[in-house]
Amino acid sequence: MCGRFIVLSDLEEVQLTFDLNQVKTEVKPSYNIAPTQSIAVVVRREGQNILEAMRWGLIPVWAKDASLGARLINARAESLAEKPSFKRSLKNQRCLIVADGFYEWRKQGAAKIPMLIRLKSTAPFGFAGLYDTWQAPSGERIASCAIITTQPNELMQPIHDRMPVILPPRAYSTWLDSANQDSAKLISLLKPYPAEQMRAYPVSHLVNSPANNSPELIVPVVSG
Repeated sequence: MCGRFIVLSDLEEVQLTFDLNQVKTEVKPSYNIAPTQSIAVVVRREGQNILEAMRWGLIPVWAKDASLGARLINARAESLAEKPSFKRSLKNQRCLIVADGFYEWRKQGAAKIPMLIRLKSTAPFGFAGLYDTWQAPSGERIASCAIITTQPNELMQPIHDRMPVILPPRAYSTWLDSANQDSAKLISLLKPYPAEQMRAYPVSHLVNSPANNSPELIVPVVSG
């Protein structure tokens, strides 16, 4: 799964990475992004790439209340086309979730070691995501999203049995194009990112609490 991630890049870097036409939310460093928080995502509407805010944790349009979103922070690539919570969004409500890295916890005996996984280039990237818009009984409309996960690559295998889908830039346009409703073609994009282009290292246990959000969380911890 993917339960925490980071954003370090500034708006200029994000604009260049995702070829943005409109910006409707701010981008600021965050070292411990957790479910239910507001995050920056890229969507395409009327041919334009738009940066906007959504809640992390997808609330399907048919949900009775917003609490379901806390359980739908991730969506498995292998079952998107069948799951009621995601199959509608797969057709025409796809997004890119702005990130610079993510955390996962590696089991070591009885302990769990927090690891930060980033691209070796340190460039920002987009998680493949799905979104939906839910209307509360009060009339409030909430846009929310989920990060798609897939099988681990060679780097991730010793750490966890799942990893988030990081799309290469060449796939951004295909993924964001709502006119593309070929589920098989879309799902074929949801592959593990090349392990040789990524790095992972242990970080402070401070990341275990979402209340902690500071630069020290991403500093490598030297064991021994």
